[in-house]
Amino acid sequence: MTTGATTLPSTSASPTARQVWTRSRGVVLALVLLLVGAVAIAVVRSDVHHGSLDPRSVDPYGSRAVSALLAERGVSTRVVTTLDEARAAAGPDTTLLVAVPDLLTHRQQSQLHYATAHSGGRTVLVAPGSWSVERLAPGVTADPATSLDSTLSPDCALPAARRAGSADTGGIRYTTSHLDADSCYPSERLATLVRVPAASGGGDTVVLGAPDILYNDRLDEQGNASLALQLLGSRPHLVWYLPSLSDATATGTGEQKGFFDLLPSGWLWATLQLFFAAALAALWRARRLGPLVPERLPVAIRASETVEGRARLYRKANARDRAAAALRSATRTRLAPLVGVPAAQAHTTEALLPALSAHLHGNGQALHSLLFGPPPGDDTALIALSDQLDALEREVRRS
Repeated sequence: MTTGATTLPSTSASPTARQVWTRSRGVVLALVLLLVGAVAIAVVRSDVHHGSLDPRSVDPYGSRAVSALLAERGVSTRVVTTLDEARAAAGPDTTLLVAVPDLLTHRQQSQLHYATAHSGGRTVLVAPGSWSVERLAPGVTADPATSLDSTLSPDCALPAARRAGSADTGGIRYTTSHLDADSCYPSERLATLVRVPAASGGGDTVVLGAPDILYNDRLDEQGNASLALQLLGSRPHLVWYLPSLSDATATGTGEQKGFFDLLPSGWLWATLQLFFAAALAALWRARRLGPLVPERLPVAIRASETVEGRARLYRKANARDRAAAALRSATRTRLAPLVGVPAAQAHTTEALLPALSAHLHGNGQALHSLLFGPPPGDDTALIALSDQLDALEREVRRS
């Protein structure tokens, strides 16, 4: 460490605003692009799915068309958004359609099933997952893997399915333990439409694996219209239940949905696959890198350059304490053999200071402050410490 170091610009351990921006602008730009992309996707999807499964909506994913066709056949359609309205509407002359069963809490599902089980009417569940189907239709279980095909053939004895023919029911697949149930539109031997007769009262529950046959833009394809009209038009009144998160019954006591219950099963499988892919990539890279191999430097670096580079690093980090400790340690190591102190005891005050005091006939307190004192407060004090250590070493060598 020389006095020439005083010509370097002063630095601080805390980075400046410019340095922070230079280091983080790439991350900030990536986050901005990600946010813009997410907003754009949300806007596009909100436009496409606005009014999804709403019998009042004329959008592609709305259901106004099927409601109009039912009205022509004398079937009235009424929209409800609360559980209490849906339970009160259940009856032998009513078809209750539950648009999004998975939005209901377990408590709501149990109450709705209790109200419809012996009502004598029909309950249509649209694409219920494992969260809801086992409570709304006991004995029916949702399979984790969805159907790969959208259009499927009936392959069952249910009259409504046989008259409709092929329809776009491909989606969630189901198995049932009811021997008298109708399992229709199979995909890889699992049904995408199940009708379970009620134990008493003459009603039934229809579990539909996909909502496609109810969409405005899919109603005129395959046998979708025929199947939708037969499933929803068997009673003179249709109550269309659109569950709402603002429903007061959703905030009651009971089991609530967790974070993983809100994620579709496809996302969970995709995340698991990505995890295994990342693990395999890490193993592949680790095997490719192999063990560490020492390598000689292509050129020799002068000691003065190493000292200067290390000093600049200390100065950039404002590490005067580390620099002072390095200077004092090196000085003590060189002074110890000159005054007869073993190298192992060069850094202990009890051994080094008395020997130095006897050798120089100096003040032990001053030597202690010089060799073992606190770190300097600024760069000027650090340079002064370096000069004093050099002077001390020269004096010991002369004497």
